Amino acid sequence: MGKLKTYTRRAFLVGSAAVAGGVAFGAYLVARTPENPNLADLAEGEATFNPWVRIDASGITLITPHADIGQGAASMQAALIAEEMDLNWGDFRTDFGRPAAAYWNTAMAGDAAPVLPWDEGFGARAMRATMESVIKVVGLQGTGGSTSVPDSFVKLREAGAMARETLKAAASARTGISVADLRTEGGAVHLPDGTEISYTELAAEAAGIEPVHGTPLREPSEWRLIGQQMPRLDILAKSTGTQTYGLDIDLPDMARASVRMNPRKGGALNGFDASTAEGMPGVEQIVEITGGVAVVASNTWYAIQALDAIDFDWGEAPYPAEQADHWAALESGISDETLDSEWINDGDVDAIPADAVEVSAEYRAPYVAHQPLEPLNAIVLVEDDTVQVWTGHQIPRILQQQVAAITGHSADDVILHNQYSGGSFGHRLEFEYVKQAAEIALQLRGRPVKLTYSREEDFAQDFPRQITFARSRGAVRDGRVTSFDIQIAAPSVLGSQMGRIGFGAMGPDTQLPAGVWQQPYAFQNNRVRTYAVPGLSPVSSWRSVGASVGGFLAEGFLDELIHEAGADPLEERIRLCTLDEVSRLTLEAVGEMANWGESLPQGTGRGVALVHSFGVPCAQIVEVTDVDGAIRLDRVWVAADVGRVVDPVNFENIVQGGVIWGLGHAINSEITYTDGIADQTNYHSAEGMRMYQAPEVTVRGLENGAIRGIGEPPVPPAAPALANAIFAATGQRLREMPFWNHIDFV
Repeated sequence: MGKLKTYTRRAFLVGSAAVAGGVAFGAYLVARTPENPNLADLAEGEATFNPWVRIDASGITLITPHADIGQGAASMQAALIAEEMDLNWGDFRTDFGRPAAAYWNTAMAGDAAPVLPWDEGFGARAMRATMESVIKVVGLQGTGGSTSVPDSFVKLREAGAMARETLKAAASARTGISVADLRTEGGAVHLPDGTEISYTELAAEAAGIEPVHGTPLREPSEWRLIGQQMPRLDILAKSTGTQTYGLDIDLPDMARASVRMNPRKGGALNGFDASTAEGMPGVEQIVEITGGVAVVASNTWYAIQALDAIDFDWGEAPYPAEQADHWAALESGISDETLDSEWINDGDVDAIPADAVEVSAEYRAPYVAHQPLEPLNAIVLVEDDTVQVWTGHQIPRILQQQVAAITGHSADDVILHNQYSGGSFGHRLEFEYVKQAAEIALQLRGRPVKLTYSREEDFAQDFPRQITFARSRGAVRDGRVTSFDIQIAAPSVLGSQMGRIGFGAMGPDTQLPAGVWQQPYAFQNNRVRTYAVPGLSPVSSWRSVGASVGGFLAEGFLDELIHEAGADPLEERIRLCTLDEVSRLTLEAVGEMANWGESLPQGTGRGVALVHSFGVPCAQIVEVTDVDGAIRLDRVWVAADVGRVVDPVNFENIVQGGVIWGLGHAINSEITYTDGIADQTNYHSAEGMRMYQAPEVTVRGLENGAIRGIGEPPVPPAAPALANAIFAATGQRLREMPFWNHIDFV
């Protein structure tokens, strides 16, 4: 296994220490329970039992620290607490809470460790333990990697059970009735005679009781909420246009600002002439910030108009100016100098028997923008003792550190009021927009500053999904796929993203092979190598990160091999799928859903793909029809195994949205560069999928594996399943996204 084997052996030793007692950080640090942040500002008569529950006479507040970026995280977290706490749905408030080490993400270790998701050997467990120790000690609070459900599923139910039993203890102390004779329902403790004491009535007394630990969680047969349909807590507000996002916040005496940065990302600002802009309506102040200029005005539109009037002298791009040179760098980047890791090397991919047929191909995936509907925005108020920030963000504690480094405050004195976000797709894992708002606010100390990006600036400054090139080779023999060899070249996602916040390399980039090396196929000969190509555009996490391209590279080429073998695309995948039973069951389920193998009309084709990402096997079958040389998308069937579906309606909606997202971007979205500047400036040049193009999407959630999340796994299989369906319908093999550069869609 090349470099990965060497790395894994080293990590195995560290991981073993962590398993044995936390030697890497000291047993105390690893075992220590972070403080309950609710204790810092607890009011008289208010009770808190753990970091997730607060109660006073006015009501119950459930802290839901995972950011809600449109995926329903607030509702999911509330449901898990309310399940064990015996709350009626919606009879509580939710709050994102203050950033705190207590909210460290217990599930991020799984995808961060370079081990296969189904590997439960000692070495794999040691690696996960090592990463979990790191995450806990640094108190990494984060939303991403489809970890919100697996992080929350046990600990939030435990939080609800702790609150419930402590409230029962308070009722017992008040009434003298044994806790064993009390029960809870509907946010109240019920006495044997039928009397009810609401939780809010018990808050003051419960505040003086030591929280009750170790209560067993209820069996699934007793669940009232988990697994049932429930209206999301934000559905009414979002359906009526009354939901408050960061963009909607208005504070007294608030200044409005917008920025203009070098459109060649990371290039210098050599100079600027703002003489025309200074006299324009509404302009209050023009300030220079790192790498660009901000205009402060009486409203955002005036600020944007003034920026358009400034004459800028921008420096050159620190990456190739023309798009063709990016592709050339990737093609030449498959070399020993850029080898990041060899993830799999089983058998001998170079020993191809004389009676075998060799197949080779090259695949490409472009840069792609995040483009959420809510443009980037943040409000920052710098005062002598504190800095307050209002924005939606996915890594709040690192945000505090980034802002503190600019303003000179301590990170603990940066108060983040996290907000609902109108989409992210990885965009709100970045910090540049918040740092810029902090720079402006530092120059307007004592006055809140609201920074809003124009849509064009959002596109120009986006750190896109990584551009990727793959060179693949394989072999078939006796009607079966026998060999699979893939080399993947791309900029390092983690290296680029972590480098912007000052984090160094931590081993091989697990996102370079994502969606490829986790594929559960037992090829006789198999090799996966990745190459981190430097010097290209800075990149960032994009919904499903490496798997968003890895699934296309792997499943597209596998389909070519299966076709050359003369085998059935679904049956051969099932035959090969012996490394992970849950994945095999997922493939079988999607085949049954679509009635795979039934006779299809002339010009109609189906394609199948399975991608294992973030621990979730997700299989899709796409059906298309050739309509006079253009492709119509008809139907999609999706099966995904997440171990437990918390809310079947939200699950279905997330999967359907992920499929549409994946299909739309595969069809027509890309970022290309001319003179170092992104050619695409707004939605007109990065459309996504139109409503009339959207197929019918049928979803099935499976519960055979471990508890996982679903926000990202529906995306990776969409592109290869579509490409494979187009081949089945037309005979045209698509090896490069976006597809509309090669074929028309209706």
